[in-house]
Amino acid sequence: MTTTWVEGAAGSLFDIDNLPYGVFSRPGEEPRVGVRIGDHVLDLAPVAELGDPASELAAAWRTPSLNAFMAMGGEWWRTARGWIVEVLGDEVHRARTQPHLVPLADVSLHLPVEVADYVDFYASEYHASNVGRIFRPGQEPLLPNWKHLPVGYHGRAGTVVGSGTPVVRPQGQRKAPTEEVPSFGPSRRLDIEAELGFVVGSGSELGSPVAHDAFPDHVFGVVGLNDWSARDIQAWEYVPLGPFLGKSFATSVSHWVTPLQALGAAWTELPGQDPTPLPYLGPGEAKGLDIDVEVVLNGEVVSRPPYRTMYWSPAQMLAHMTVNGASLRTGDLYASGTISGTEPDQRGSFLELSWGGKEPFGAEHWEGGRTFLEDGDEVVLRYTAPGTGGGRIALGEVVGRIEPAR
Repeated sequence: MTTTWVEGAAGSLFDIDNLPYGVFSRPGEEPRVGVRIGDHVLDLAPVAELGDPASELAAAWRTPSLNAFMAMGGEWWRTARGWIVEVLGDEVHRARTQPHLVPLADVSLHLPVEVADYVDFYASEYHASNVGRIFRPGQEPLLPNWKHLPVGYHGRAGTVVGSGTPVVRPQGQRKAPTEEVPSFGPSRRLDIEAELGFVVGSGSELGSPVAHDAFPDHVFGVVGLNDWSARDIQAWEYVPLGPFLGKSFATSVSHWVTPLQALGAAWTELPGQDPTPLPYLGPGEAKGLDIDVEVVLNGEVVSRPPYRTMYWSPAQMLAHMTVNGASLRTGDLYASGTISGTEPDQRGSFLELSWGGKEPFGAEHWEGGRTFLEDGDEVVLRYTAPGTGGGRIALGEVVGRIEPAR
């Protein structure tokens, strides 16, 4: 494995086999693209201009989002990563590169992608089964279509926000089963959904489906994602057309986008699909990702969902999303849906952890336990995966604090 000359980076979760992209700024400067190495950000554009003042990559990296770079396509992504690894791995580049390393503590981080469209899937069999049992006790937990296609819905791109952005408690209509008529007010059952997001770099032509095996040609990388959910608003509105205001008020994503190349050692077999999916979904070829997630509430770890248990693969979700001819655009974001495993402490939502609010969790941390989010609560999602260098790498964490309704 290539090693790095950057002090403190070797052996860390942000070693040279990681190198996630983000958008940063320093006081008085415009936001631009950088790469994280250890506890530093490499300011990419000026380093690229050292070798080529007219560099196309430098021009793309001077913009305030990753979109211009991602739109250049897969060959550019791979070329850029190889160059960055060389610059940060070979001592010969140290003298002229080091001045462009900025301590992470000295920068502000921004939403890394200008989000074009946002789609959220429902790809965990364990999460879908838990939700089915909570809301439809005594019935089949999965609806008839669930194992034939990746179920999803279109979200609201304009409310995707960067990690650390406060989340204002939403207001809306809600009607409890014991109430005769609906009322209006702040959500009483505000929840999280620990998910993984996939960022589209290369678009596609309207009317032309994207094949399952074209996934690496279109998807640039992954982000941590929290799809905040108002369960009471959602429960009242979702019949017959599905999620709407209970989901569209905020979706938080990490500041760092981990490129697919950094996840080369994380691909793994899916748990198994039965019945066999239709051919366009690539049955027998689909792979999942071995990514561990931690859900942290007010400083305490309350769940550890494993992404490797997901039923539908990232490539299958992309193929299904475009099979009707829907086009992809640079900056499209699609999410996995809540990540949940087989065990009670692997559930990726408070709805599941508290079993619909009936069984408080975390009694070892809080007297009486917890069910749904309270004002002032802070949730942190952390992600790690096997790295190509033999250790582990960290994906960007996702932080959100709940503010009172306005």
